[in-house]
Amino acid sequence: MPRFTTLLVGLACLLNAAAASAHFQTLLPSRDIVTAATGRAIDLDIRFTHPMEWGPVMEMKTPTRFGVIANGRTTDLGKSLVARKLSGATAYTSRFTVAEPADYLFFIDPAPYWEPAEQKMIIHYTKVVVDAFGAEEGWDAATGQPVEIMPLVRPYGLWTGNIFRGVVTRNGQPVPHAEIEVEYYNENKKVKIPADPFVTQVIKADEHGVFAYAMPKGGWWGFAALVDGEPMPGPDGKPVAVELGGLIWVRVQDMK
Repeated sequence: MPRFTTLLVGLACLLNAAAASAHFQTLLPSRDIVTAATGRAIDLDIRFTHPMEWGPVMEMKTPTRFGVIANGRTTDLGKSLVARKLSGATAYTSRFTVAEPADYLFFIDPAPYWEPAEQKMIIHYTKVVVDAFGAEEGWDAATGQPVEIMPLVRPYGLWTGNIFRGVVTRNGQPVPHAEIEVEYYNENKKVKIPADPFVTQVIKADEHGVFAYAMPKGGWWGFAALVDGEPMPGPDGKPVAVELGGLIWVRVQDMK
């Protein structure tokens, strides 16, 4: 094969690999259950990345909305965001102090991200639940985000192997046969990946927007329901495709 052709084939493979990698917005608390023994402070790690492959980290602009819902009240946490650099890209952290028993539903609406490999904008609306002092109420509250996964299983206090179920909604209505991507937060590449199909698990919801997945290893798991959004201007001002995602992060614990 001529050298020029080989280079073209190699470039095409790289582009296809980039396009196949699943993007996930993370919103990971330092703990998912707060007790008297753990203390009241929660640190949140916010980055846009490929969690199973442990990178790369993509650039994040300032989120359009970041907050928490607890005991029926919504609190804006935008001013708590602290920007930092990870592998040359902007990511964020935030610290929150629990004030009272409740289920704390943290959510983030990131700014649109331009993905040149796929020629589209990506907006992944993301949430995670932290239980404080055994409240165990409010974990199924809605954030009101355009695309959202409503849990049918309490999203904390889960053992490895438990099944997580949820309903994919768009503007509050179930999305029949929605596609959901699932990835493990493979910190420091502790889990070896035998082949590309093991990176991202792909499941589909039923006619009522309901899906289920059994998590095989302790740690954080991200569920991303993906739908098409309305076109918006790209970097050159021309309309481009938009991928909207509704994400929820769930942590499971290994039995010992």
